[in-house]
Amino acid sequence: MNATRRAILAALAAGPVTGPALADRLDVSRAAVWKQVESLREAGFRIESGDDGYRVESVPAYGAAAIEFDLDAPYRIEYHEEIGSTNDRARELAEAGEVGMAVVADEQTGGRGRLDREWTAPSGGVWASLLLRPNRPPSAVPIYTLAAAVAVTRAAREAGADARIKWPNDVLVFDSRESAPETEISRDKLAGILTEMEGEADRVSWLVVGIGVNANIDAEALPSGATSLRAEVGDVDRRVFLQRVLEEFASLTSEAGDLRNVLEAWRDHAATLGQRVRVQTPTETAEGEAIDVRFPGSLVIRTEGGERVVTAGDCEHLRPSGSE
Repeated sequence: MNATRRAILAALAAGPVTGPALADRLDVSRAAVWKQVESLREAGFRIESGDDGYRVESVPAYGAAAIEFDLDAPYRIEYHEEIGSTNDRARELAEAGEVGMAVVADEQTGGRGRLDREWTAPSGGVWASLLLRPNRPPSAVPIYTLAAAVAVTRAAREAGADARIKWPNDVLVFDSRESAPETEISRDKLAGILTEMEGEADRVSWLVVGIGVNANIDAEALPSGATSLRAEVGDVDRRVFLQRVLEEFASLTSEAGDLRNVLEAWRDHAATLGQRVRVQTPTETAEGEAIDVRFPGSLVIRTEGGERVVTAGDCEHLRPSGSE
């Protein structure tokens, strides 16, 4: 979407505005404004023209212009009906010098999770990768993964799903119909986060945060152990859902903010804290009760031998001792 069209959408999001006012504000001709408005109509926007000017009556369901419309987050959207991997595309944009982008797709044909595990990404999901250039050291990068998990969880809970986070970044859904104790092991996976970066010892060159949410997808189309928003609460407006994710993430990771605040937000939605867990790292296994999370995202486990701090690994929630 070109800059003029994006600026027109931003202006229309605030309410009706006349063609001459838009032309003056954007320093373009009235004919150029009309041309861009017509392009937006062709893209699915219903834009009416009255005495008070142009006004948006309805927005298309999904797509770059639709997601950017009234988005309160500093990201430009690149949308694809189908793509191999949004993370791969975001990395290409990073190498080209772009910043502040969100690559979004209706379907991914080559999606992947951690450790290059296959990630099913059919049409109807929310598949997005954010390209950032944060003024932070590489050691702080894990906190962005936690922030993305918090953003997805908040959006899912707003949609009605009982979403919580398994350390560090898997978003799970619990069955709200069950009166399970707090120590109940987790249910099905709704979303995952995959973060990639390039940098030097003291700075991040670029950061890509990949977000995959099983949104409007039949449960039968997903692998065992996965669920979707459709299966849990019914279909959601993907445009609004993704906007909420982007807005929450931007707020949590603002350059002017304190990234340590992400930890408290993560704790508020954690399924892992208080659970008995087993974390497998490349070199060892830690087992015990998960009691806290520390900056930039390490898990603190109370084991028989004392407290252990784990920075990365596969986390498994274990059934409480004595349970079936």
